Amino acid sequence: MKILLTNDDGIQAKGINVLVRILKKYGDITVVAPKKGQSGMSMAIPLGLDKKIYVSDLEIRDGIRYQWVDSTPDACVKFALDETFRNDRPDVIISGINHGTNAATASCYSGTLGAAAEGAVNGIRAIGVSLDSWDPDADFSIVEEIFPEIFEKLMKRGKQMDPLCGVYYNINFPDLPKEKIKGISICNMGFVHWTDEFVKNEDGSYHIEGFFSDYKSNPPTADHRKLKEGYITIVPHKIDNTDYAEMEELRQIF
Repeated sequence: MKILLTNDDGIQAKGINVLVRILKKYGDITVVAPKKGQSGMSMAIPLGLDKKIYVSDLEIRDGIRYQWVDSTPDACVKFALDETFRNDRPDVIISGINHGTNAATASCYSGTLGAAAEGAVNGIRAIGVSLDSWDPDADFSIVEEIFPEIFEKLMKRGKQMDPLCGVYYNINFPDLPKEKIKGISICNMGFVHWTDEFVKNEDGSYHIEGFFSDYKSNPPTADHRKLKEGYITIVPHKIDNTDYAEMEELRQIF
């Protein structure tokens, strides 16, 4: 199996290197990841001659191929498919392990999920993996212990699916020891928003933080709620985000 790994925390982040350790038993691993952190980039790519993209030489360490791209996670996947895998294609793209949750509508902004979505656009099975901890030295042992079983099941499921179906998976782990994990929950994407996001700095500039705000209308199966309850959550996302019910309603109007 040919596995492409990427992330949005940068190639030096602990999470992606833990992912290498988890997955090396499954096949040949190639890491193509951002040179530095690229959180919140979603599927952004730099377009135009004036936006140069620098790429490192491909380095092989302990049988693993490593390459950084000084750009977004989505651009990393595009480069890997166009150049690094020029004469081949990976069987699966895995993005993570992200430092911090990508549950609920955070997935809309996530560079981790943006990279996975790029895989789905290209008809390649893709998975985003996150841990609900922003600690750069977070304990990923719960992911190491449980993710292999999830990965194996999703890969078997993937073989039964049309590769052009556009589905990719968003997996979030709570930052808990195994004995406190309640199980695995298949969820819908929760609907949330953030308030007071722009914080003014002393020099007059701003940075974004914000306060998490839930909606009471969320069902109990919303991924951010199940994550908070202590479940590992899996949400199947899809590239085609057409609202088909609304489409039919509009056809009655126009």
